[in-house]
Amino acid sequence: MKRAWLLLLLLATLLAGCTGVFFQPHHIQVRTPDKLGLNYEDVYFESGDGIRLHGWFLPAEAPAQGTIFFLHGNAENISTHIGAVYWLPKQHFNVFIFDYRGYGLSEGAPSLPGAVGDVESAFKWLLSRKDIDPKRVVVLGQSLGGSLAIYFTATTLHRADIRALVVESAFSSYRDITREKLSSFWLTWPLQYPLSWTVDDEFSPIRVIGKVSPIPLLVIHGDADNIVPIAHGRRLYDAAGEPKEFWAVAGGNHIDAFHHPANRERFLSFLRTILNK
Repeated sequence: MKRAWLLLLLLATLLAGCTGVFFQPHHIQVRTPDKLGLNYEDVYFESGDGIRLHGWFLPAEAPAQGTIFFLHGNAENISTHIGAVYWLPKQHFNVFIFDYRGYGLSEGAPSLPGAVGDVESAFKWLLSRKDIDPKRVVVLGQSLGGSLAIYFTATTLHRADIRALVVESAFSSYRDITREKLSSFWLTWPLQYPLSWTVDDEFSPIRVIGKVSPIPLLVIHGDADNIVPIAHGRRLYDAAGEPKEFWAVAGGNHIDAFHHPANRERFLSFLRTILNK
């Protein structure tokens, strides 16, 4: 993974800081939810600018206690990221997981403004369903998806329909994470400031996370994360308003909190507490 980051950042030097360095999509689906024993619906919907997007709706085992709107990280597609949330339907939570433009079966080419718009369109589609309670929806994002989730929750007109925001391994700023990665390699170290300043920081979560309040916020970050250091999670938490929680996962790596049963149980307890208030 570290080599992949370095390769991408070297590519950024050629692309003059194009924010597209954050996107590593795959089009091949390596598995579908039925391979995991799940019922699901193939979902197609349009973005605000007419791009056809694809996702999966995973219905909860009855009785449904709520719905998780899941935003995945920057690599691959929903067929691999489903590993973070496949266990939730059996715990009585619907899950909606979709691919940003250019990922998986979604059309178009990846871009940061495009992904921001795609999140909004996906949430509107979710709220249009008659089989979910629109007042019991929790936004969950990991890594890039966590940063997108913060921006979305802080700026959307549908804030009243978000009961809580949960982010894992999110970075605080597109520009800052680029600079950090450039500084970690001797060849790009001298270029860390000039190149990072060419990265678009308009949608960075640190700029808007203060506006998430009073929606409850949970920030999860592994203290051994070598992709997005835990300092990013702490900066986001410190800049947010109440109510908020910070879970530092001891020995936790990048987006691996839900691989461990104890963290799943703790997360379920958080969800039930929030949704039963």
